[in-house]
Amino acid sequence: MAQSVWQCGRFSYSLERPLVMGILNATPDSFSDGGRFLSRDAALHHAEHMLAAGVDIVDIGGESTRPGAPPLSLGEELERVIPLVDELRDAGIAISVDTYKPEVMAEALAHGADMINDIWALRLPGAIDAVADSPCGLCVMHMIGDPRTMQADPASAYDDVVTDVARFLEQRVALLESAGISRSRITVDPGFGFGKTVEQNYALLAHMPQSAPAGIPVLAGLSRKSMLGAVVNKPPAERLAASIAAAVMAAERGAKIIRVHDVAQTVDALKVWQATRAAG
Repeated sequence: MAQSVWQCGRFSYSLERPLVMGILNATPDSFSDGGRFLSRDAALHHAEHMLAAGVDIVDIGGESTRPGAPPLSLGEELERVIPLVDELRDAGIAISVDTYKPEVMAEALAHGADMINDIWALRLPGAIDAVADSPCGLCVMHMIGDPRTMQADPASAYDDVVTDVARFLEQRVALLESAGISRSRITVDPGFGFGKTVEQNYALLAHMPQSAPAGIPVLAGLSRKSMLGAVVNKPPAERLAASIAAAVMAAERGAKIIRVHDVAQTVDALKVWQATRAAG
């Protein structure tokens, strides 16, 4: 049975429609918009645009997790992320922090963040402890290896990518529940692009309901990714149409949170999708 309400810090979402999560990369080296929003003023200006466009959640990231990305020091990540949490926590929407470091999780939550979005699925020592006593929403993602190694040989990493990803996510959700974390706080991400071939990514998209634990909301992060570039043969900045198509396909397959760079266009596309479903 699907969850009727998702608890995300100060906010409770009915999930009657897909939520749009806007990406705010305070990084110099993200694959699509690295450096554009590194300064605080530029990041806040971009956040204002997303708010005006109808974003539901802003996801702040201080460290690039693109394939091959080097790790960032704890101090640098805190310097990039925490001031933005302070500035945006009273904006009237949920604030997510995209991090795998337990220290950043704890500090972000102490400063008012509503959600932790972790590519490591809370596997690092101390991560579960950092979030257990908070009402924050959580996203646990599937990834093989780490950002430096995940694309080394994904073709041989799975018996069946859909089944293997589902099994991993089920195990993580069960572990979080055993640690006292309510199922109503948890979302899962199949990890498009994180240790998968193009074909494996599309298999996960095509079979999204089977790639996640039953009843747990799915967060889909497809925006501008290389799996889209492989089909349309365009660089990240020119993948808007492909990203919109992927967002609608994900929503059609049950995704409850769509993580995107292009908020205004995605919000409009999903409104048309919702209107069509309502009339059907």
